[in-house]
Amino acid sequence: MASNQYQSYPDRGPSKTEAFKTATAAVVKAISGREDATVVFTPIANNQKFGAAASGEVRLPLPPQKLTKENVVRLRGAADAMALRLKHHNAGVHARRMPNGKDAIDAYNAMEQTRVEALGVEHFQGVAQNIGLALEQRLTLEGYAMARQHFQIQMGDALKVLIHDRCGGFELGPTCKHVKDIYESEFGHKLDAHLNALKGALHDQKAYADIERQLIEALELEKDDGGRELDEEETETGDESDKNAEQKESDEQQEKESESAKGQSESQTGAEEVDGEAADDDQDSQTASMLEAAMEPGSEGKQIRPKPGHNEKRGQARYKVYSTQFDQVEDAANLCDPEEMARLRLQLDRQLAHLQGVVARLANRLQRRLMAQQTRSWDFDLEEGLLDASRLARIVANPTHSLSFKREKETQFRDTVVSMLIDNSGSMRGRPITIAAMTADILARTLERCGVKVEILGFTTSQWKGGQSRKAWAEHGKPANPGRLNDLRHIIYKAADSPWRRARRNLGLMLREGILKENIDGEALAWAHNRLIQRHEQRRILMVISDGAPVDDSTLSVNPGNYLEQHLRDVIAYIENYSPVQLLAIGIGHDVTRYYRRAVTLMDADELGGAVIAELTDLFEEDDRTAMSLRAAAVA
Repeated sequence: MASNQYQSYPDRGPSKTEAFKTATAAVVKAISGREDATVVFTPIANNQKFGAAASGEVRLPLPPQKLTKENVVRLRGAADAMALRLKHHNAGVHARRMPNGKDAIDAYNAMEQTRVEALGVEHFQGVAQNIGLALEQRLTLEGYAMARQHFQIQMGDALKVLIHDRCGGFELGPTCKHVKDIYESEFGHKLDAHLNALKGALHDQKAYADIERQLIEALELEKDDGGRELDEEETETGDESDKNAEQKESDEQQEKESESAKGQSESQTGAEEVDGEAADDDQDSQTASMLEAAMEPGSEGKQIRPKPGHNEKRGQARYKVYSTQFDQVEDAANLCDPEEMARLRLQLDRQLAHLQGVVARLANRLQRRLMAQQTRSWDFDLEEGLLDASRLARIVANPTHSLSFKREKETQFRDTVVSMLIDNSGSMRGRPITIAAMTADILARTLERCGVKVEILGFTTSQWKGGQSRKAWAEHGKPANPGRLNDLRHIIYKAADSPWRRARRNLGLMLREGILKENIDGEALAWAHNRLIQRHEQRRILMVISDGAPVDDSTLSVNPGNYLEQHLRDVIAYIENYSPVQLLAIGIGHDVTRYYRRAVTLMDADELGGAVIAELTDLFEEDDRTAMSLRAAAVA
């Protein structure tokens, strides 16, 4: 890869970032031996699907304008990993031995990626350094350094560490060693034979894949996911086993297609039932109960109550939670040590320097609009009130004039609180979450100057793949239709009553990749809404910033495919129709207008700041026009 030392390029030449991207693309083609490879730099570089390698397209994370050591490590590691996948990976062999069950598939893919990386590490010292540093950085950002139990670490990441350690291509970093120690304390020597066999089969993908399946069986990953048991015939090498696997894959594909068609039919039937129920008055009281159920355990204060005659059993059948025992509502300051928080805030400040000019002008427009509503006005020439000093000159000129008094008119401006609920899912990683953090920062400062309180919240999950909730569900016999099956993590970046200067450092936490996991929007929206309901301000605004529909693989794997989406629709319908909270949504690269009545969809994350300010400005102006119309009607 390119050297760590960056030289200054002439003003008329390419920028450092562009030169680095060009060099990286050249290295990918050189290592892979594929001159036809296409290297694309995108904010969200997702190469987890192995089909990307077969097509010859390599998607790499887009580097920022100002390169940092962390960005370089991440990009170099990703580039080398994808180049080695292009060079050493056979998609056909990989697909024929693909297991069932999400956990098994993730582990299978991770072990194959580790194989191609280990082959590159054998031949290139620089690649070994890049792969090792990138792996250490990613696991650290995922928060694995603080893990205490093996289920807090994704199995695929742990197997990657164990295989690299066994192959010995590079020295593990502190976080990698911590992951290795946790898994060795959990499994002991149970995996040693398999790891040694994998090391010996690095150059034979077919034999390596067979050993992968044996390791997956030893860990009972397919069994835990409710998949079928492994057949001994599938672990045999040779052409005959390949044919059997291909036939089995074809049969399974047909079965999946029939199940998919059945699921779509059930989904359509369910949608028709929901549409029919929407006409019933009882539907709205059901959603009110869901809003209460979504409150964090132990919370107090006034909440919206269901209407009389609420059918509790019917509401619970629509959406339920398997366990709230492991859910978290955390202050952002508790999720990161002060030193790293300061570093992340500094990183956010650097990004703000590029965006602030555009958004600040729009923010000033909002500030002028709000301040205009709060401008004082007076009645003059009154018989009583405050002495009007501007009229004293009249008395000096003519003592026969009486003293003049004034009184301030009653202002019509209402107390306002704005709550920003930001999607902290993994798909927001990169440019979208950076823009969201910058927008929240600028908006908080702007509204605070106007006397408007701002709350900034985030929502994600504390673990991938269900975490402790899924483990508890498995230990209790995996009952059918368990409902939401993951550990929620709701984050308070800035409370409404906390000043911006005290919470400004917390916003940098959004840039920590280990925070971003999965998103369960319905419960997050209910949580943010109920926090607003407890506020005393007259005007309460809830703004949702998201880039997609609810996604939680653990929940959706054991419930209907539209389970989370339907719950989100129910919560939105209740807030929009029966709550005093004003709701609006900003979608990044995703059409949210099909969920929210008042919504804007942005195809470019860079438009987020302007869209947020513009929507708030329109909302305030619309509210003022409504108030004026009501006053005029009252006078008439």
